[in-house]
Amino acid sequence: MKIAVYCASSVAVAPENLALGFDLGAQIAKLGHELVWGGGAISVMGEVAKGARHHGGKTIGVIPERLMNIEFIDHDSTELHVVSDMRARKGMIEQLADCFIALPGGIGTLEELFEIWVGRYLGFHLKPIAVLDPNSVYSTLRIALDDLTDKNFMKPGQHELVAWCSSIDEALAHVTKI
Repeated sequence: MKIAVYCASSVAVAPENLALGFDLGAQIAKLGHELVWGGGAISVMGEVAKGARHHGGKTIGVIPERLMNIEFIDHDSTELHVVSDMRARKGMIEQLADCFIALPGGIGTLEELFEIWVGRYLGFHLKPIAVLDPNSVYSTLRIALDDLTDKNFMKPGQHELVAWCSSIDEALAHVTKI
């Protein structure tokens, strides 16, 4: 199974986020799955790939040409796809992956999470989605989403399309139960 991971590329994140990325990548590989990710070699993005490769896993990176220097392209990728822009990146990751896990991250990670979530809701795909957030980084986001639901901006059933998980095992169990 090919598991897409959306995660941070900021080098300023706390060390526990780097460890979470490495550990998730390691567990993906240990279970015999392949990693699909943004193709960067820095921050959490780099750690998830290192974790997978450290345990013999295959890593499939997708990076826009314009970001090759910003995100420091991961030349150790098993496969690396260089695409024209962010839309092409997101489309290729969606096409390649069987499921999705979002780790804590910034606006890029959130954009990817929300786009894949909306696609699931609208029926463009039926692939499972999990948010892995053991340190409650997204706790205020969840409150905001609950508030949007209470005010009828989110429709019934939308919340249930994403599993909010506090452990790697829980997230992987959710997305691999196809």
